[in-house]
Amino acid sequence: MSTQDERYAFIAEWYDPNAALIRRYQFLYYPKDNTIEMYYVYLPLSLFGLVYKLLKIITLGMIKPDSMKKMGEILDLIFKNGFLITKMKKVSLSRNEALEFYQEHQSKMFFNTLIQYITSGPVMAFELMGENAVEKWRNLLGPTDSAEARSEAPYSIRARFGTDKTQNACHGSDSAASAARELEFFFPAGSAGRRNTAVFSDCTCGVIKPHAVLSGVAGQIINKILDTGFEISAIAMFHMERANAEEFYEVYKGVVQEYSSMVDELTSGPCIALEIRAQNAHHQFREMCGPADPEIARHLRPRTLRAMYGRDKVQNAIHCTDLPEDALLEVEYFFKILDR
Repeated sequence: MSTQDERYAFIAEWYDPNAALIRRYQFLYYPKDNTIEMYYVYLPLSLFGLVYKLLKIITLGMIKPDSMKKMGEILDLIFKNGFLITKMKKVSLSRNEALEFYQEHQSKMFFNTLIQYITSGPVMAFELMGENAVEKWRNLLGPTDSAEARSEAPYSIRARFGTDKTQNACHGSDSAASAARELEFFFPAGSAGRRNTAVFSDCTCGVIKPHAVLSGVAGQIINKILDTGFEISAIAMFHMERANAEEFYEVYKGVVQEYSSMVDELTSGPCIALEIRAQNAHHQFREMCGPADPEIARHLRPRTLRAMYGRDKVQNAIHCTDLPEDALLEVEYFFKILDR
């Protein structure tokens, strides 16, 4: 193909506000004249295995139960290795769901042990995007056996966080076709997918803002939260529509001068919503986030999240619920209303 005829092909998703559905399109870009074409695809994702095999741009990653306490460190490694995380959710798999997900291992001797283990606690699934994503992610994971990984790839995820062949920290798709099937399992087109793990009690809401996600510090923020002793009982990535962002921030309308800019920021890219649990969770988490203005935070409370990761009053790294009576409402907004 000549440079004149060159084009780039992607599988894209677009939220249709009229139907309240996420629709999948074939997206074509022509660098010659900077034009695009989009074709609506009304076919299951599994039929596009060949496309994904050619493009090799996305794969599925999953943090297993034994390493959920290290999810912040693992996410930070992912960002530092050049991946984008485009979807994410913490879920608990039922036995039937686990049987479906691991169906290809049904004849293996370790199958029952694997099913028992993967249903022993929550997991976190995410879609990874990057060049040669399948191969690159598997290289970052290291050998399946964590002991072997410590010998052959000591800086790999399984070497650092895994225990053995089963409790080996993370899962990675072994091919583009498997990635397509596994991504459809966790993130089916047109629906919210697997049920989240929100508890809706003794909780408050945190939202890692798009600028922090896109700059690759979300893993560090999550790690700080966990190290301080908070439980992150639910976590999911959202791509906010403007109407949703305005509704979520409605309490600030006419009160905070930066309201419109706050809405702009929340809709500028992916955000990560958290259900935070602890004794007196609302007060304790607000204290950890620090003053809304990062400049003030850096002077008065330099160890707070906004002091360390914020840029200004709008891009201040993380939202936390301001009023105690709104804490549960904000958690419900993300994990009951938007994630459905």
